[in-house]
Amino acid sequence: MSDNEIPPEFWERADQVIAIANEQTKDSTIGKVSSSLLYAAARFNAFNVASSADSIDEMIKDKEEAIRYFTEQYKKMLTENLDEYIESYNEYKPHG
Repeated sequence: MSDNEIPPEFWERADQVIAIANEQTKDSTIGKVSSSLLYAAARFNAFNVASSADSIDEMIKDKEEAIRYFTEQYKKMLTENLDEYIESYNEYKPHG
């Protein structure tokens, strides 16, 4: 999916989740918030798979494909975002 195909609502939802995570870093470390966010994504995606399955057998059948899909998507998104931070490191000033 190219940036041209992604609707604005996608970015708005992502920004809302990031805003919550940023707020939580006031009371916790970035690492702890990151771990919670990663767990929440895994939990929500498991719910997504379960919600689309008509039976437990279908969910069991789809499990490995879902793991492959979400793992590939995460790797792609993480790579893109790390590359962006590398290109704009001095502009983003991640250390304040």
